[in-house]
Amino acid sequence: MPEEVAPERALTPVAMAVLDFVDTIPPGRVATYGDVARALGLGSPRQVGQVLSRHGIEVPWWRVVMADGRPAPHHATEQLARLRAEGVAANGRRVDLRSARWTGGPAAGPPDRAGQSRA
Repeated sequence: MPEEVAPERALTPVAMAVLDFVDTIPPGRVATYGDVARALGLGSPRQVGQVLSRHGIEVPWWRVVMADGRPAPHHATEQLARLRAEGVAANGRRVDLRSARWTGGPAAGPPDRAGQSRA
């Protein structure tokens, strides 16, 4: 019998879009929660944060930072370590958005979570 997914863990279309977008952020680059929300036409950066808090393990969650370059408070040490390992410049506890911000969108690549090609 297939395992049932709890409703709060099920992927909604918005969650799939956020995860697909975050999955396209290249190593060594970051986007802000607001960048992701704007690119996807979402009402609030908080929606992006909620999706990543529930499903972020599936994508490079550490590449999404706050609007001022700060990492998520509850994962700050790990997030900054992962970003620095990818070559992202950080000034103390903030990412240098001028050099690391990625403004691209989904590009051709592996299929998204719905099985569709991104090309």
